Amino acid sequence: MKQVSQIIGDNLLIFEKKFTKNLNGNNKLLQQVLKFIIKRKGKQMRPMFVFLSAKIVGEINESTYRAASMIELLHTATLVHDDVVDDAMMRRNFFSINAIWKNKIAVLVGDYLLAKGLLISVENEDFELLRITSNAVKEMSEGELLQIEKARKLDITEEVYFEIIRSKTASLLASACSAGAFSTSNDKEVTERFRAFGEKIGIAFQIKDDLLDYGHENIGKPTGIDIKEKKMTLPLIYTLLKVSEIDKRKIIYIIKNQNTNKKKVDEVLKYVNQYGGLDYAKHVMEQYKNDALELLYQLPKNSARDAMEELVNFTIMRAH
Repeated sequence: MKQVSQIIGDNLLIFEKKFTKNLNGNNKLLQQVLKFIIKRKGKQMRPMFVFLSAKIVGEINESTYRAASMIELLHTATLVHDDVVDDAMMRRNFFSINAIWKNKIAVLVGDYLLAKGLLISVENEDFELLRITSNAVKEMSEGELLQIEKARKLDITEEVYFEIIRSKTASLLASACSAGAFSTSNDKEVTERFRAFGEKIGIAFQIKDDLLDYGHENIGKPTGIDIKEKKMTLPLIYTLLKVSEIDKRKIIYIIKNQNTNKKKVDEVLKYVNQYGGLDYAKHVMEQYKNDALELLYQLPKNSARDAMEELVNFTIMRAH
């Protein structure tokens, strides 16, 4: 992402130092776990959205760096907690925190990360940023609970699916964009525009993630894991609407009772390919991306906006 690097590359380097400083722990065990987290951080896409949103409407400042830290702390905390909820032993091809230190420590570290985010905002009186990120925490929790509730019956409709991913995934990207914009504009109307933009990109991002689960790239998690975890994603929801009633009952039976059997999971993957579930999901993903770009084009045209467009396209084209 050449343009992104040119526009905010230096800001990301400064952010890494500030973020690492914010993760100082008070005891050896906590320091050990936090060091493990820092070494295995991802692509920092959410801070990128924070900085580019800020840059489109103003000049990056200390409030922007705090916004990026709050978003990244929240994101990291949710990943730690998600691995506990999902009983996941791997994260980005490395052992998860709960795999190494067990669930109790993982939950407490996740809580610590959330608390650090809250303290950063309170200590600097960034109360609007606190409101934005706290709302994301609420929505992400609601989305996760709704997904768990529906997974028991496997009765997720498209409408419910979009409500889940809007809350569970898109709310964080929406918060990243709105927090970044507010940090340099201090304008709630501008902030709302960026929130809407981020939400649409977040939905497209999650659909892409769902699609990757049906691919064969090295994506950091086993192919078909969503089925093993009884997660009803868009390709599967569409497929269940298209297959015969007999095949539908068969697919649902596999998901409920044979979801750890690789051959049976592969059968479901073949149904999804055969009945156009992947093509449909790709089409919907492109629609959300295009809707987001339409919102982006209404914002001031500058080099930061061009870099944001590059980042949006990357989220859709990524291979993992």
